[in-house]
Formats: sequence, C-alpha cells, structure tokens
Amino acid sequence: MAVRKTKYEMPEQPPKERIKNFKEVPYGYSNETAIEEAKRCLQCKNKPCMEGCPVEIDIPGFIKCIAEGDFDKAAEIIKNKNSLPAVSGRVCPYEGQCEGVCTVKKIGEPVAIGRLERFIADYEREKGVKTPKKPKSTGKKIAVVGSGPAGLTCAGDLAKMGHGVTVFEALHAPGGVLMYGIPEFRLPKKIVNSEVDYIKKLGVEVRYDMVVGKTITVDELFEEYDAVFIGTGAGLPRWLRIPGENLDGVYSANEFLTRVNMMGAYRFPEYDTPVKIGKIVATFGAGNVAMDCARTSLRLGAEKSYIIYRRSDVEMPARDEEIEHAREEGVIFKLLTNPVKFIGDDKGLLKQVECIKMKLGEPDDSGRRRPIPIPGSEETIKIDTALVAIGQSPNPLIPQTVKGLKMGKWGNIDTDEAGRTSIPGLFAGGDIATGAATVILAMGAGKRAARAIDEYIKSKK
Repeated sequence: MAVRKTKYEMPEQPPKERIKNFKEVPYGYSNETAIEEAKRCLQCKNKPCMEGCPVEIDIPGFIKCIAEGDFDKAAEIIKNKNSLPAVSGRVCPYEGQCEGVCTVKKIGEPVAIGRLERFIADYEREKGVKTPKKPKSTGKKIAVVGSGPAGLTCAGDLAKMGHGVTVFEALHAPGGVLMYGIPEFRLPKKIVNSEVDYIKKLGVEVRYDMVVGKTITVDELFEEYDAVFIGTGAGLPRWLRIPGENLDGVYSANEFLTRVNMMGAYRFPEYDTPVKIGKIVATFGAGNVAMDCARTSLRLGAEKSYIIYRRSDVEMPARDEEIEHAREEGVIFKLLTNPVKFIGDDKGLLKQVECIKMKLGEPDDSGRRRPIPIPGSEETIKIDTALVAIGQSPNPLIPQTVKGLKMGKWGNIDTDEAGRTSIPGLFAGGDIATGAATVILAMGAGKRAARAIDEYIKSKK
C-alpha cells in the first residue's frame, strides 16, 4: 500500500478572524484524521524519530496505537516519558527534531508527530487524565526552583521515582515561560494549568511567591532538602544597544509578553486591557518570540506590525509554521534591515526608527551568513512601539547568591550533560544552563537531571 506523501492538514481559524481574538489558531485533528495520519508511519525498525526526541518518547509505539484506534494506550505510552504532552504537542519544533529525521520525509512530508501528540494529549484531557499509582516513598526531599518546562519535568519525574518534591515559583501562577512568555493563541492557559495539575497529582507541591535568592536562599533549601534543581530560565532581556532605546514606547519582548499574559490582555476585546500599544509596531528579531510579539500586536489593535530582521528569510530561526501564520495574519517582514537608532519627539515618545539595509557575507560563529551594512542605504520608518526580541540571557539572581558556583562565560550555570553543577547536590537545567533555547530542550534537561538527582541521592545511602 502506497504511503500518502503529504500530512493531513489540521483545520485552523481563518486569518481575518483570528487576528481579532486570542483563541487558539489550530483546532486539532479529529479522531478519523488522526488515525489516517498515524497510518502514514512506516514503523521503522531503527526508529530515527526517537533519536530526535529530547524527552525520549516511544514515538512509533504511540503512533501505532493511534493507527489501531487505541488512544488510551497511546496516552499511556506518551505519559511514560513526557508529563507535558499538551504543551510539547503545541510548541515543540518538531521539524528540526523527530520529524526532521522521519523516514517518510524521504518521499514527501514527514509523519505529523507533533499534531498526533497534541491529539492524544487533548483526547486524554477531555476524557479525564489518569494519574499513575504513586510509588513507595523514598523519604528523600528535593527542591525544584522554577515551575517552567525544565522544573516541571524534573519534578514530575522525581515524584514518579518516589521522592518528595517541592517546586518554588517566584510568581503567583505556575508554568514559567509557558504561562507568561507564550501567547494564549499558541498555548492556552487552561492547557498549562491542566498539565501543572497533573504534576501536582503525582505528589508534587508547588509554593508560589517564593523568590529563591531573595525570599529564601539555596543554602537554606539545603537545610531541608537532599538536593536542589535550578530551572529558572533565561529572563534577562538582551537589547539592541543603539541610541534612543530608552524612549517611551521601546519594550523588551519579555516585558511585553509578560504583561499581555499576566495582566489578562489576552482576553481583549472581552474587556479593556491594561496593556497599550501604538498604531505601528516594529518587532526586532525573527525567532518564535518575535513572531509572538508581532502577532500579539495585531490582536491588540495595531494597524501595522513589522518584523525587522538583519538577515534573510532563510536565516530566520522561528518555526516555519509560526512564520507562515504571521504572514497570513498580515505581519510585514522587512528583511536584511538593521536598526541604527530610535528617534523620539520632544516629550521622549518614540516616533521613528532609522534603519540601514544589509547584505549577507560569510557565515559567522552561529553558522549563519554574517550581515554587512550597505553604506548610503539608510531609511526611516515611522513607528510608535518597538519590541526588542533578540534573545534573553540566563536569570542572574540565583548564581549571584550561591558561593562557589561555577559559571559559564555567558552568565549561565556551568553543568555537565546530566545537569550536575560544581556544588554537590545542586543541579541545573534548561535556559539557566544553556542560554535561551526551546521548551522541549528544557524538558529534556529536566528529565536528565531527575535521573542524575536520583543517582546522587542513592549514592549517599
């Protein structure tokens, strides 16, 4: 039987409708479509897709169950390795990981692994999530700092091993970047809350408004806990470092998205949002965060939303799907364009950005072609809101308060592959260790660290 060469499409909100609301864009697969898509899987013996999965899911196993209509078994297989499947099924960059090495890709599009994982996660949530039987308690206690993807994954896996786990979250809501950094239309809050509820049902306690490094120190945690995992992410914005960046109307992407997510702006136009933007918004950068900013701006009423990026579309780091959605929604891409300075009025309000055209030279350290300014190509663009989305650095609070902690040159905590730091019993993973990366890589780091913590605790007996 011939294999279908293209993925089954996932229905979505039409662009003209979705830019007026914050409802999730894709609707998800139906039961019938999921089964047909699962049948495209060749069930390869060498399972290359599993090698591309940071959280080690038995991908052919759960897809085979879907093809046979056994959705409950598929959910069980996924949850055996991944405690946050509804999250990863929505935001994981599959095209560069499991789908990128899918054998079916040799004849056409890869199997839609991400869409199938999302389908099963949504199926299980609607039916009622099953909580696995709690293992016998080891009597050991672990503190997890941060309730983002790394912290939640580490906490969930440790709980499954029988350890007592307490998560310390600085904010009043759980989820970290999942809650405050990703827009509602891409990852609904109810999805994050549902995933966190599952982690809690495993026996994990979450304590809020606990700023480790201020409210309590790592040394104090060690007085009560046998090991500590730090998963505080990369919350320190990077700036363009050009004149005028202090003008009113210039924001970091981190600040903008946090305000939108934590102040209820995603409910606009249900009620008047406390987050205000101008008529013409420019987002600088071309990663997933930049796309989130540009698309969110349109939903908050911007008449024009630009993506200004110094390289070409080939080098844009955002997922293809996010770029496509942004284009469909009317985001204007000004590529090979670099900001030189922001220009304001006599009241200090942003009014324009001066940019210069670029050409691409030889590849730099990132492997992408280096952008080179073209003399005499300056142009001025009228804008009243600027969103700087060129990346974040690791949160410096905890490293500054832990004596003897070895650090990397970029402000990251230095760890080995398993998340061990220079201090016995102290582990770290996710963006705090690697710098800004993807949700799924942070989850993978949390999983590896959980195993290392379990080994460390057992070695102390």
